[in-house]
Amino acid sequence: MIPLPSACLVFKLTGDGTIACTGQPIAFELTGEAAPMVDAELVQNAAAGVLHYFRMEMKRTSVSVGEFSAALETVLHGFGLTHLKTAVAGESGQPCHVESDLCLLTGDGLEMFFFTRLRHELRRQLGPSPSMVRFYGLRPCVMQLAKARRWSRRCQTLHDQIVDYLRSSLRAEPVNTPCGLVIH
Repeated sequence: MIPLPSACLVFKLTGDGTIACTGQPIAFELTGEAAPMVDAELVQNAAAGVLHYFRMEMKRTSVSVGEFSAALETVLHGFGLTHLKTAVAGESGQPCHVESDLCLLTGDGLEMFFFTRLRHELRRQLGPSPSMVRFYGLRPCVMQLAKARRWSRRCQTLHDQIVDYLRSSLRAEPVNTPCGLVIH
């Protein structure tokens, strides 16, 4: 078995899946009436604190998405953000999560076609009304689209555009149940 880095935590998904999370930022989607007013950096720092708590204070190497979500919600409530909710996969009986590899959507490497494919893939994923939508491979996808060997300012800009595009696309889609969005 490969040992985990000291800043890594494994998330156990409902069902058989797991996701390893390191110190690399994760994109969170918040729901509730206070969500538009929350600073993204605050959420990132709160999530890093919760990750540190489970890994270093509790000496755990894995945690369920539900446990992490509840702990993050508690921390955010401590900051006075009491109207935020976190959607936990698998609670309401709908499919727990669907996922896609962003690298497979790059195709010929043209951004114009990539964003069209990305929107189509998001709509496809939302079809069965999952509680969580996951897109992985963001960094390699960006490197492929930017045709870059090293991370650059252009890569960071494209990274941010993809995350913003997915967030706004999810908000624009008519969904029957709350749906979380994970991008890494």
